[in-house]
Amino acid sequence: MGILLVAGAIVSEIAATLSLRASHGLTRLGPSILVVVGYAAAFVLLAQALKTLDVGPVYAVWSGLGTIGALIGGMLLFDENVRVATVAGALLIVAGVAVMYAGGGLEH
Repeated sequence: MGILLVAGAIVSEIAATLSLRASHGLTRLGPSILVVVGYAAAFVLLAQALKTLDVGPVYAVWSGLGTIGALIGGMLLFDENVRVATVAGALLIVAGVAVMYAGGGLEH
């Protein structure tokens, strides 16, 4: 169950981050509402997941996959450029998340 809560937190955080970009500095009402709701949902879901899961690996997975999701979403929705260094950084994030997940026990 904890993993599903983390997955929901990741999706909510990505949606909120992409809505933040779409809000144009929180000047557009619809995307601004999605920002608040998305981040609130992400933190509530993450807090619930941390009742049974270890904070270090969970935070690594949440922040790492959220970063990758925002990167991909920015490319697809906002036609943002991706450079070789960007891809290299994303791969390093994925590798770091994998190492933390594998090395740090997940459930307590």
